[in-house]
Amino acid sequence: MTATPATTVANLRDLGGTALADGRRVRPGLALRSGQLDRLDLDVDRAVAALGIGTVIDFRSGAERGDHPDRIPAGARLLIADALADKMSADSPGNGGPGKIPAAQLKDLLSDPVVAEEHLGGGKAQALFAGIYRSLVSSASAQAAYRLLLTELADPQSGPVLFHCTAGKDRTGWGATVVLSLLGADDETLISEYLSVNPAVRIAFAPMIEGFTAAGGDPDIALALIGVFPSYLEAALDEVNTRYGSMEKYVREGLGVPDETVEALRARLIA
Repeated sequence: MTATPATTVANLRDLGGTALADGRRVRPGLALRSGQLDRLDLDVDRAVAALGIGTVIDFRSGAERGDHPDRIPAGARLLIADALADKMSADSPGNGGPGKIPAAQLKDLLSDPVVAEEHLGGGKAQALFAGIYRSLVSSASAQAAYRLLLTELADPQSGPVLFHCTAGKDRTGWGATVVLSLLGADDETLISEYLSVNPAVRIAFAPMIEGFTAAGGDPDIALALIGVFPSYLEAALDEVNTRYGSMEKYVREGLGVPDETVEALRARLIA
């Protein structure tokens, strides 16, 4: 898999070219992942314009979309699939939860090192993300989101599909993991692709991290929020194995994606 040299879209990557366990590769130009598209400008970003994106799947919440609405290429379809809707609802104070904010908004805590230490220090950030990743497997809103992703990727009428969240690392990272696993990527490839976004997101959020640490914040807390770590993905994979026993059963029983759709996905995306 390779990063695409976009100038107005952060963290844009093509799943195409990823090596599969049987020696084949993912077909390029059909399954793309990125951060939000609020700065997309096809007039200046010829690399993105050349992709011919036909469908955009947005995993973000309504608040995220309102703050930074996507700019969609002309002729492309926009599909909304709020992956964390149930997780955030369950964690709201009104439901007896701690009122946790979405992963994409956790960076707001970096404006106050004292608050960040209270809520996220001592391993709390890692535990929070483990819970978020488990919900990406088990919650109804996430299951609907990833069912939509697989269905669209399997359909030739969708054209090249770009799926994204805010930073393109957590909700998007799990989506990429599910797709690549179904296509036959081995465990080493899955974790390598998952971690590959770290340089891009750390560059994107470097000023925020620097400001936080300059104000006395713990850099480990900042990195726990901004980056991705093997333990995050392992929490989701453990949830799959605990609930379903395999990725195939998770897709069939948890996501409700029929076997024929999975076969169509493989036929379309494996070169």
